[in-house]
This record gives sequence, C-alpha cells and structure tokens, in this order.
Amino acid sequence: MTQTDDFGFGTQIRKSPYFEATVRWGAKGFSVYNHMYIPRDFGDPEQNFWNLVNDAILCDVAVERQVEITGPDAAKFVQMLTPRDLSKMAVGQCKYILITNAAGGILNDPILLRLAENHFWISLADSDILLWAQGLAVHSGMDVTIGEPDVSPLQLQGPKSGEIMRALFGDSILDLKYYWLRELDLDGIPLLVSRTGWSSELGYEIYLRDSAHGDALWERIMATGMPLGLKPGHTSSIRRIEGGMLSYHADADINTNPYELGLDRLVDLDMQADFIGKAALRRIQEQGARRKQVGLIIDCAPLKGPNTTFWTINKAGAAIGKVTSAVYSPRLQQNIALAMVSAEFANIGAEVEVLTNTGASRAILVDRPFYDPKKKIAAA
Repeated sequence: MTQTDDFGFGTQIRKSPYFEATVRWGAKGFSVYNHMYIPRDFGDPEQNFWNLVNDAILCDVAVERQVEITGPDAAKFVQMLTPRDLSKMAVGQCKYILITNAAGGILNDPILLRLAENHFWISLADSDILLWAQGLAVHSGMDVTIGEPDVSPLQLQGPKSGEIMRALFGDSILDLKYYWLRELDLDGIPLLVSRTGWSSELGYEIYLRDSAHGDALWERIMATGMPLGLKPGHTSSIRRIEGGMLSYHADADINTNPYELGLDRLVDLDMQADFIGKAALRRIQEQGARRKQVGLIIDCAPLKGPNTTFWTINKAGAAIGKVTSAVYSPRLQQNIALAMVSAEFANIGAEVEVLTNTGASRAILVDRPFYDPKKKIAAA
C-alpha cells in the first residue's frame, strides 16, 4: 500500500497527473472540484499565504478542466455561450468570461483561451460546462467539435514567479503580457503557458498537454524554483478573498446574475451577436439587480479558517443577506468577507450584524477588493 492510498473517496473521483508528486511534497488533505481531487492542505494556511505573497508557490490546479471547442463555427459558438463581446479577441489572448443560462444566471466564470482562429479552451471553475456545451451544440446548427482534451494546469504564483519562469524558459518568457498565452515545451514536454492565475498576484498557469509527463514536470519546476524561494502550495483563500476573486458555488451560482456581482463590464447587450441569456439580462439591467455583492469587515476574534456555511446578515433584526466567503487576513489584521445583500441595504459604511459560527458580531460594509483594488500586482 502506498501513502497515497490514505486519500480517497473511490474511483469515481479522478486524480491529476501531479497527485503523487503533491503527496510526496507534503499535501495532507484534498477536496473535490470538477470531479477531481485538489490539494487543500500543505500545512499552515497562513504560512501558505505568506509563501505566496512574499515568494512563490506551485499549485496543482488540474481540476481546471478544459472544454475544447474547434471547427469552422467555433468562434460563433463560443460567443453564444457568453455575454462578453469576443469580437476583438485575438489569437493568443485570454479573457475572463461568464457563461450564462437563459435566465441570466451564471453557470461558470472561466478563463477563455484562444489558441487559433477556430480553436478555444474554456478553463473551468467548478461546474459541468462540458455537458452544457455539448448539449447546446446538438441543435445549434453549427459545425463544432467539443471535448475535454488531455490538459492539466499548474499555477506558479507569487512575486518570484517571473524569475522562476525565466530560469525555466529563458528571458523571452518575460515578454508574455497579462492575459496572453504562448505554446512552449520544456525538456520535450508539450505546454501552453498563460499570464493568468487565481491568486491576485503576479503569476503564470502552465498547461501540461500530455498527462504522462505530470510527475516530471512538477519535479522539474520545483527543482528549478526552490533556490529562488518556491514552495509547494495550494490556492489561498486568504489572498483570493483579499483580491475579491469569486469562488463558484460560494460567491456565485446558477441563481446569481452578473449585475449582482458588479460585473457589468462582462455583459455587452449592444453587440450584434446573440448569446444565451441576452433577453433576461436586458430585463435585469432595466429593472435593477435585487441583490448586490459587498465586502465586510467582521468585528470579532480572528477567524480560525474560512466559513463552511453561509452566515446570515441581519439589519434591525431582519435578515438582509448572507456571508458567502470569510477569512482572517494576517496582512490586514482583519476578518474580511464577501457577502450578498438586498440591494436597498448595500450601502458602504453601514453597520450590520453577522451570525458567525461563534455568535453574533458587528460588521461594516466596505468596498472590495480589500487589497490592491486596481490589480496592479497581477498585471505588473
């Protein structure tokens, strides 16, 4: 029996090509995302945060499954999926998009990558968009092929990630612009690299295009990066909440629309192209969103970890919303949270009551993101 046999819910949960390597390098706990194990515990989460913001971490995010769309009508089909105008998206570019249903609800908030004129990857958050896209294609009348390729991303994130990438790929990698991609290889391992990541820090995503090389790729990056400060790690709840980044199923779901999240910039109702949810989103825009996402500072003892239930928010004794993601930020020395509240109560500076897992606490509504609101660090 190997040490990795200690982790498991059965064969229905897939393992990434980096799974064995992450266990060797100290992964102690996993959760499930897109029907696949994702490392969630490399020890102290606060130390993982400091490793990220001061140096660099390597994260197994193979759970970001790719929906690959090819064929003569690929661009037209992808535009049908999202309210963001893609008409000026260049080959080699990435974009943050929303995928909406007929009611304007958000099904996923992925990164879209354009590898060629008629070749796209949708790099997914946690929901079954492969099935959604394949179902839509059946009666679309469009000539597209949709599948899940053998692609498994890693995230190399943190202020030293650029130095590590230069050590791996040479000086030219530093020319890669924020939200652009490049096809490369490393020691014969086929890769795609993008200047993206789920950390709000300077970072890269390294997409392995042949899972047989998973172990070798992980070890190669760690061997190169360790002298430069690289540590194995996991996506940081602290940093992503500081940055106001969404976690699907927590901060957004099928019943959430873009206007509630302040993501109006990702909806273009004036473009000529049609997309799923266009009529519904036009109605929501005209009527106004009934809820709004806000930030909260919660005045209580430092939280011991992220919330695992939605905490009720009260105003004058009546429920007005819920906390969706909360954590203690050691950098800000505050309990910070993302929350969804009724629009009439979404007033910055207002005081509310939050029913945390330890009791009722005072909280103040604030703007988000909580740190680096202009994303200058990630885009540097």
